[in-house]
Amino acid sequence: MNIVGVTSCIAGLAHTPMAAKSLEKEGSRLGHRVKIEQQGAMGTLDRISAQEIADADFVLIAADRSIEEEERFIGKTIIRVKIGQCVSHAADVISKCVAAVEARRNQ
Repeated sequence: MNIVGVTSCIAGLAHTPMAAKSLEKEGSRLGHRVKIEQQGAMGTLDRISAQEIADADFVLIAADRSIEEEERFIGKTIIRVKIGQCVSHAADVISKCVAAVEARRNQ
């Protein structure tokens, strides 16, 4: 699957990049294409393009606060999770999200 997402923790220092790297690494290991935008103390890093959003099967928002420019994702399937889950259990998070999206498609 093609997955885009945003990570953003309250402080925006540690969990934001840790979750992004973990999701990208584990997603790739599971055979998915994953790009994660980070919204934190350093501003926005690895910004997701309009084309990447259009091509995505779903959007994963791993945040403990509101994210900026969420309206970019209108019309896409959005799955929200707590950022802490993505730091330590990224493979499980991605697997569950993919299964939910596939189940929804098969309905």
